[in-house]
Amino acid sequence: MDERSYLYSPWRMDYILGEKQSGCVFCHARDSANDEENLVLYRAEHSYIILNRYPYNNGHLLIVPNAHQMCINDLAPEAFSEMNALVRTLERVLKEVYHCDGINLGMNLGSAAGAGIEAHLHMHMVPRWRGDSNFMGVVAGERVIPEAFETTYKKLKDELLRQL
Repeated sequence: MDERSYLYSPWRMDYILGEKQSGCVFCHARDSANDEENLVLYRAEHSYIILNRYPYNNGHLLIVPNAHQMCINDLAPEAFSEMNALVRTLERVLKEVYHCDGINLGMNLGSAAGAGIEAHLHMHMVPRWRGDSNFMGVVAGERVIPEAFETTYKKLKDELLRQL
């Protein structure tokens, strides 16, 4: 049996090809006062945590610096350090809330690397489970996200605030 794990999300093509709002979605969320509507879970001094609106799995989080930068080396060192500190907290949060078997962690810097939003770098944290693909993805090319954003938001926000 092949032990490799593949993360497919063909339904994201709707996002890739779909109409985009004007301006930067991350700057919009950063500047908005309505965190719940924008799925912002937590605001730190130099960055914030937001749910991915087009998730690969439930609990797919993004850590976004406040600064609108596309390169890590253009970020203030304290902003990058803060993002990495949040990774440590979020690892505990995701394991506590979702009992995941693993977590994908990464950044796509530049469109050639797969960045859907190239101009404002961000870090992904995606909880994963052994065998977390099901027949919908394999047969229908669709991804099933079994939990409503509102539920995911509340569960993660409550645990995050407990951990901080």
